[in-house]
Amino acid sequence: MEKVAKGRAFVFGENIDTDQIYPGRFVELTDVEDVAKHAMEGADPNFVKEFKKGDIIVASTNFGCGSSREHAAITLKAVGAGAILADSFGRIFYRNAINLGVPLLVCPDISKVVNDGDIVSVDVESGRVVNETTGATAQAQPMSEYVMNILASGGIKPLIKEQLENAK
Repeated sequence: MEKVAKGRAFVFGENIDTDQIYPGRFVELTDVEDVAKHAMEGADPNFVKEFKKGDIIVASTNFGCGSSREHAAITLKAVGAGAILADSFGRIFYRNAINLGVPLLVCPDISKVVNDGDIVSVDVESGRVVNETTGATAQAQPMSEYVMNILASGGIKPLIKEQLENAK
């Protein structure tokens, strides 16, 4: 995981639910490459055509509300989101994403600081966000050491596996 993510911002509004992030009609897909092809399809059908690995997703309030399916977090990891910034997140989606190693940062009023297409850099550890297009800055809630360890390991399962191997 990169401690500083930098990329083009893809901005979404409020209450983007898990079915917009990854439509339920695709839940039978199991190959990660197939899953990635449908990222954000319910909110923006052209998202995967324009999104490049490392780009940044920005949203208003309650991003990831809705069902508890992990598919929404899996598709954003699979598409290579550098970071996801939102005023707030759905609680279950937030934990699913962190547990899968996707960097999510709660950043109050970020949707007022970043416009679609802006170039944004995010220091995942400190929470400092810089809109390199406009020069505006924002401060996200910094990640705890524990969450940073999860992200650095690529998810909670790899972290636990590593800890168990080191305990032998």
